Amino acid sequence: MYKILRKERLNDSVSLIEVEAPYIAKKAEPGQFIILRIDEEGERVPFTIADYDREKGTVTVIFQIVGMTTERMNELNEGDYLLDFVGPLGKASEFEGVKNVAVIGGGLGTAIAYPQAKKLNSMGVRVDMINGFRNKDIIIIEEECRAACTNLYTMTDDGSNGNKGFVTTKLEELIEGGEKYDLVIAIGPLVMMKAVCELTKKYGIKTIVSMNPVMIDGTGMCGGCRVTVGGETKFACVDGPDFDGHLVDFDLAIRRSKMFAEKERTARENHKCRMEGMNNA
Repeated sequence: MYKILRKERLNDSVSLIEVEAPYIAKKAEPGQFIILRIDEEGERVPFTIADYDREKGTVTVIFQIVGMTTERMNELNEGDYLLDFVGPLGKASEFEGVKNVAVIGGGLGTAIAYPQAKKLNSMGVRVDMINGFRNKDIIIIEEECRAACTNLYTMTDDGSNGNKGFVTTKLEELIEGGEKYDLVIAIGPLVMMKAVCELTKKYGIKTIVSMNPVMIDGTGMCGGCRVTVGGETKFACVDGPDFDGHLVDFDLAIRRSKMFAEKERTARENHKCRMEGMNNA
């Protein structure tokens, strides 16, 4: 059993939990993920590690409330327990030899981009971090990101935070302004990562993306997390999640990502909170 030590609501649809998991915290690195199960009846769900503290022995997960499992997770509070919490899984991100990096997070992907920026910053790498959100009301972990990079640019689609534009708008502005990036790391919605890769390919900048398709067993056995990279089938859980963005077949990944949307919607609609109806008992 894994105890939830801290829970925080980051916006209307995103929450954070910090879980007591000392063995995972000891080994965790940016880019890796865990698979958790709430209880015996729960499904196995992967979440990228958003942060870890080796001294405290904790691992942080940030999740969006989009389906039945995340709905149930959001009902848990500090002091509650998760039945299973397995990891770290996947390959850790590789940063050898880089000196000037742009780290890009889109929406919830910011929670995954943050540990990348934090690690690079601790290595003495110059890091420009560009985060994108639809509007200012859903911006998350902005101060944490600011502390983890050299420069932080937070963009909003509608300009409600004073910086209107997409992450690609700011990235191209910085490149055209003379920034010479050794590497660009893009994490977020597939369409955003695709757009970033199309831009960086034009400038010949190596780009790494984090692929997070449906995963079940986390060992490559089920095949649910397959992605096509350079014309070859790869499994995100064991070959990734990081891949060369210029080789990823994003169009296929986008089609596959929509396969279970209807089932998730139905499962969430049918889920009943255990607290409902208590006032009428």
